Amino acid sequence: MGGDHGPSVVVPGVRDYRNRHGGEGVRFILHGNETAIRAEMVKVGLTDEVCIVRHTDKVVAMDEKPAQAMRRGKGSSLWNAIEAVKSGEAGAMVSAGNTGALMAISKLLLRMSAPGLERPAIVASWPTPKGYTAVLDVGANIESDAAQLVEFAIMGEAFMTAVHGVAKPTIGILNVGSEDMKGHEAVREAARLLREGGFGLDYYGFVEGTDISRGTVDVVVTDGFTGNIALKTAEGLAKFIAALMKEALTSSLIAKLGALLAMSALKRMSQKIDPNAINGGPLLGLNGVVVKSHGGATPGGFGAAIRVAVELGRSDYMEQVGVNLQRLTALLARPNFSSADEPVGENTQ
Repeated sequence: MGGDHGPSVVVPGVRDYRNRHGGEGVRFILHGNETAIRAEMVKVGLTDEVCIVRHTDKVVAMDEKPAQAMRRGKGSSLWNAIEAVKSGEAGAMVSAGNTGALMAISKLLLRMSAPGLERPAIVASWPTPKGYTAVLDVGANIESDAAQLVEFAIMGEAFMTAVHGVAKPTIGILNVGSEDMKGHEAVREAARLLREGGFGLDYYGFVEGTDISRGTVDVVVTDGFTGNIALKTAEGLAKFIAALMKEALTSSLIAKLGALLAMSALKRMSQKIDPNAINGGPLLGLNGVVVKSHGGATPGGFGAAIRVAVELGRSDYMEQVGVNLQRLTALLARPNFSSADEPVGENTQ
C-alpha cells in the first residue's frame, strides 16, 4: 500500500514481472486494502491462482518516523508482509513504502544474520559498459568501520552472483585514490582484512569514483554517507544529460530528423540508464530477503524489483554470506591479529 501510487503500480508490477520473466513457480501474497487490490487485479487480469490477497486497513504512512512505525505498525500491510518472510510463508518481500520504517521493522522482526552486523546495507545496481556494478552501502549506515566494510564486501559478492550471475565478482573499496597509503584508517584496515582474512574473495584494491561507472570492479564497497551522495549525484547527472539531449534533439528541424534516424540507438541508451530498469535495492544482512523499490517506480520498475527478490530468494545467498561472516567474526576475535600475520587469502590487486 506504500509508495507514491500503492496498488495501482504494485499490482501491474506483478503482471509486468510475469510478462517479462514468466513467473513460473512464483506466487504472490498482496497485503493491504482488499477492495483496492482486487480492483487492480481485475484491470490487469490477475487471478487468485497467482495472487493471494490478505486484507488490512492499517497502512504505514510515507512520512511516518521509524520509531512511530515500530510502535503502531503491527498489523499494517508493511508489517504483515515482513512477518510472512519471518514465518517462512514467503520467500521474499518487496515494498515501495517508507524506507526507514521498512528497515526498522525488518530488523525488529527478522533480526540481523550475524552478531556483528548493526543495520542492513542497501545495495544499488549501477549501470556500466560491462553490465552492472553493485554499490553498497548507499544510505543505511552513515558511518562504517573496517569490519562493516568487509561485511559489505561479503554481502555484495553474494548479491552479484545471485542477481547478476557473476561467478567470481571482483571487489574494490571506494577511496580518494588507488594507492595503498590513501584514505582514512577504516578503509585501509578493511583492505588489509580483505587481503589477509582468507575469505576467498577476489579483492581488487582501492577504486575511485570514476571507476564505478567504468565497471572496473563488480562490487564497490563504501559507507552509506558516501554511497548515497554518489548515487544521488549520478541520478541527478543522468536527468541533466537527458534534459540536455532532449533540448538538443528538438532544437531544429534537422536535429529532429537526426533524432528520428537515431531513435533505436537513443532508445537503447535510455533503457540502459532508466532507474526503473535497475529498480530494487535489497536490504542485505537480514535473516530474510527484503527489497526496497523506489517510491515513484512505474509498474515496469516494480516488476524489476520483484525480479531481484525472486533471484535472491531462489539463490543460496544466505548460506554464502553466513560462511564468510562467521570467518570474519572468528578473525576479529583473534587477540593478536595484525598486518604481521601470515597472509592466507587471495590478493589480485
